[in-house]
Amino acid sequence: MPVLDVVAWVQVSGGQMLAVRSRGRDVLYLPGGKREPGEDDWSALSREVREELDLELDRASFRELGVVRAPAHDQPDFDRVRMACFTAAYRGTMTAAGEVDEYVYVGRGDRHLLAPASRAAFDLAAGHGLLA
Repeated sequence: MPVLDVVAWVQVSGGQMLAVRSRGRDVLYLPGGKREPGEDDWSALSREVREELDLELDRASFRELGVVRAPAHDQPDFDRVRMACFTAAYRGTMTAAGEVDEYVYVGRGDRHLLAPASRAAFDLAAGHGLLA
């Protein structure tokens, strides 16, 4: 099966990482998603964050944190996920929008609530000293 290639926003506040629950999903994911044809990482991620959380990412602060690979969750056409993780400052007031029903900040005790690739991103953020 092909690998699902996505981008994700790693946003940390107070030592916890932002996660979202998409409509109809049972676990938490990072904001982000698939690139549309012709989109680079910045374009895809800024579009996804705008659609999901009604925020504008700051281009000047956009940085790659790393790439994680994990089993795909609730993706019948894919068995693995490759997720490029980025950090960036933002402007606006965070609001669950589009396909996102809620957003939460998760700490170490909540890691089990995350989808596998999001758990890998959580570990990546922890490895960079971003989490409490």
